[in-house]
Amino acid sequence: MSSEKMPETATEKVQALSDSLTNGLRIGEQYVALLNELCGKTDPKDLLTATVKLAKIDLSSPFVKFPQHYQTADYYLLFMGRLLDLANISGLSINEDETEHRLSMISTHFENIEFRFELDQQNGGAFFTEQEKHEPLFYLNLERKVLRFSNRSLVNFFVIREINRYSDLDIQATLQSLIDFSKILVNELGFTVDLGILDVSNEVAFPLQAPELDLTVIDRLFVKTTDTEFMLLSLPKNNGALLDLDREIKLTLSYDPDDYSKQWYFHVSDPDEQYSLFDILLHYDMIRDWYLNNREALAVRSDPVVFAD
Repeated sequence: MSSEKMPETATEKVQALSDSLTNGLRIGEQYVALLNELCGKTDPKDLLTATVKLAKIDLSSPFVKFPQHYQTADYYLLFMGRLLDLANISGLSINEDETEHRLSMISTHFENIEFRFELDQQNGGAFFTEQEKHEPLFYLNLERKVLRFSNRSLVNFFVIREINRYSDLDIQATLQSLIDFSKILVNELGFTVDLGILDVSNEVAFPLQAPELDLTVIDRLFVKTTDTEFMLLSLPKNNGALLDLDREIKLTLSYDPDDYSKQWYFHVSDPDEQYSLFDILLHYDMIRDWYLNNREALAVRSDPVVFAD
């Protein structure tokens, strides 16, 4: 039972209303101040703080109405847009629906494709999502300072859907803007970022989602490479295979024979660390067809906490 006394006299009721109106106006002032910070500040730390506070502010006062205001997901988009603008990264811009006052992001390299953030009600944070099929390309949590790309959605959206509509250069340019955004988060704000299959480091390995791999899947790649200039070699301990591509790019599918779990991994290496597993799927038709035809076996795992692959 609440110990707060209910107003009884007319004076008490008027005072209660006055207090409620004052509180509602105070929240409105805070809201405006935070919006000004998000739009006017130039320090990434200030932008992050303002966005986190905006995401928590409650404008649902029964006493003071805010007929026009943005939604929580819009603040994430404004935050992303501000960081890109401050770093002079082009290729992505923000549009506003003047009827619903919803914000969306578009790529200058794509036509009629909108991206928005969609809130994750289970884990907090939000998914950066294209709006036709609602593929969540990456997950962003500002309070936990994490960003994670979805390997499944990257393949669904870019490698399956858009590859026949746009050139490799257009796809890579759009992705580079997203990667640049993630680098700003790391360098300026200390975020932890998982690039997934976009990672070009020679040190990274991409675990398969399936617990086991039928070796006939590798046999199918052997068949595909028979009449090509590429050479597929079995590894010395019969624990996978290595595909030697051009430009000294090597694609390996293997497991550690000393690991009892026999977890299978993809691994990409090249002298200058310029190519990711995504690049391999994008540029090499033979490998892309093999991967997609055997995707149930070859799909790369995403973070299971946030992505339901």
